[in-house]
Amino acid sequence: MASYLVPSIMNGVQIQRFGGPEVLQYKTDLPVPSPGYGELLVKNDYIGINYVDIYWRTGMFGPARNGIIGREAEGMIVSTGVGGVGKFKAGDRVVWLSYGSYAEYTAVPASLAFPVPDGIEPGMAAAALLQGLFALTLVEKIVKVKQGDWVLVHAAAGGVGLWLCQLLRAHGAKTIGTASTAAKLALAKDHGADYVINYKEENDLIARVKEITQGHGVDIVYDGIGRDQTENNAHVVAQQGTIVTYGATSGYPGQIAHGQLAAKKAQFVGPGENSLMRNIGGDFQLWCTKLFRTMAKHNITIHIHDTYPLSDMRKVHEDLEARSTTGKVLVKP
Repeated sequence: MASYLVPSIMNGVQIQRFGGPEVLQYKTDLPVPSPGYGELLVKNDYIGINYVDIYWRTGMFGPARNGIIGREAEGMIVSTGVGGVGKFKAGDRVVWLSYGSYAEYTAVPASLAFPVPDGIEPGMAAAALLQGLFALTLVEKIVKVKQGDWVLVHAAAGGVGLWLCQLLRAHGAKTIGTASTAAKLALAKDHGADYVINYKEENDLIARVKEITQGHGVDIVYDGIGRDQTENNAHVVAQQGTIVTYGATSGYPGQIAHGQLAAKKAQFVGPGENSLMRNIGGDFQLWCTKLFRTMAKHNITIHIHDTYPLSDMRKVHEDLEARSTTGKVLVKP
């Protein structure tokens, strides 16, 4: 087995209290963790950034281990715990989904790591993992999309939104994407949206959706925005349709009167990104295999907004909250 010199301290971003981007502190003297039983110590080369990281920073999900947030990264195993790591060994390149990615090194469960497939460009596995798995479960488990379904995707130029546009195209759905700028609308169309709507300029989004669908409405709504679209969603969802709220960039969804949904026999489900592991159960390896096969089969592309240095993590969060990013944001330690 290869042997790697592992330092005792590392660079990383730590929070000691909840709050705005200013609580993200770049440190150069954090202790490198030691892998326990069933764990891998990974030297992170690319860190995937997700909007859910903001919820961790603000305390919505409670404290992070060692004050280090972040859910995913791609890198090389430099050491392993004694036992419980299966076929993984030092030198293997892996992508992982766990906790504590805002650092040069992370100790992660071997059960939540996956070998980076051959042919995947550096950084693309980290860019694909959380958002790709989440989008895949949204279209194949939370709601099983059928050919010909009308689907409305809010925030269609976001990381999950661009995945949804491409997956829905592969499933034969008819997709309407919403976004806030002309550039974002063009990006959504390039990734598979059949129709696009600027939700900031459209005076009557409900009427526009009804016009596009010739009065049918949409069979499925995928909403990564939350509160601002609650009322629209209730009006555009079709008979026996489903509203899936998976994000809350504008705040938690408002109340929808039970009678309003019951009249349409429609349903409302709200799986957040933090519930991903419950959605895939104990089948992480199988879902990862499916993810990368789907990428290859359907030529899924991942739009990288930018790759920031770890020391600029405050700027990363500021840009996310300003909704000035599209697709995926990566960070290099």
